[in-house]
Amino acid sequence: MPRFIKAKKEEIGMSPDAFIFRGNQKTDKVRLRLMDYDETNLFEFELGNVKQATKYDKTPSTTWLNIDGLHDAEIMRNISEQFALNPLILSDVMNPHNRPKIYEYDNCIYLSVRMLHCNELTELNHSEFLALIIKKNILLSFQETQADFFEPIRDRIRRRRKKISSSGIDYLAVAIIDAVFENYNYIISRVGEKIEALDEKLIDNMQSSIIEEINYFKREIIFLQKIIKPCFEVVLYLEKMDSDLINENLWVHIKDLKESIQHANESLESYRTILTDQLNVYHTNVSSKLNDTMKLLTVFSVFFIPLTFIVGVYGTNFENIPETKLEYGYFFMWVTMILISILMVYFFRKKKWF
Repeated sequence: MPRFIKAKKEEIGMSPDAFIFRGNQKTDKVRLRLMDYDETNLFEFELGNVKQATKYDKTPSTTWLNIDGLHDAEIMRNISEQFALNPLILSDVMNPHNRPKIYEYDNCIYLSVRMLHCNELTELNHSEFLALIIKKNILLSFQETQADFFEPIRDRIRRRRKKISSSGIDYLAVAIIDAVFENYNYIISRVGEKIEALDEKLIDNMQSSIIEEINYFKREIIFLQKIIKPCFEVVLYLEKMDSDLINENLWVHIKDLKESIQHANESLESYRTILTDQLNVYHTNVSSKLNDTMKLLTVFSVFFIPLTFIVGVYGTNFENIPETKLEYGYFFMWVTMILISILMVYFFRKKKWF
């Protein structure tokens, strides 16, 4: 399955606000999890339907509704109706192949990014769609699978951490995005360690497997850049956004988001440059090794040229060759060839040609 553009011919011409799932279903059943909390109280439970969450849209407490699974059109339609959301938003949520984006609507802010996961067995990185809808009193988050990616944030809420318990919906949203960006840097560091380890292999090992590893990591870096690079635009838009849903005290945290995603992008560019340099080093080493081989073969060829000449001259079939009548002519020929060989070896060594 392609890791970049994923499109189906059947989707061409569909209405942009239609509740049609355009991805690959990754969970059998949609799971609705709700956390409602403030500085003193915490309620956490799973919901049977969307309607049970609508009353929290009007409460002064902070409410986080997480939806695992994007394929159920009826649930998406109910969310749109119950929370007075533009159908375009939920239609966008149901297309997990969209690039990261952020839009401001009359009653909410819509934001989408991609989360990264690393398979510990295959060490292959893959991504998952994440969408956030920020309203005044409730945050809706949408994931493709029932993963526990944000369990550390839930633990902070359960432990009544002062900052997250006393802050509002906007801080919770930033905390979720920050967790995604921190994971970007973690996965980049894992890939980076393997890329840096290739330097030693380039010195000690010139097998063709090295070039395969370099090309593999180049594909990984391109894949990561496709996911991470657009997020910088999202943060820039968020930083400049003048919305009642974003508290003024949150700008320092948004600045941290900007620095985090900028660091991730800069790291990717650095590792891409390193891979290019490693590829150049590999080809240079291969060319140098080939040149050494050709140099050795050339020396041997030049070494035998005068000897072949002597043998060729005295190997002709002419009858009148004076040296062939000499009593010790054969031995003189060998002495001459040996002397020539010694002189050539001395000359080549002096020139440091081998």
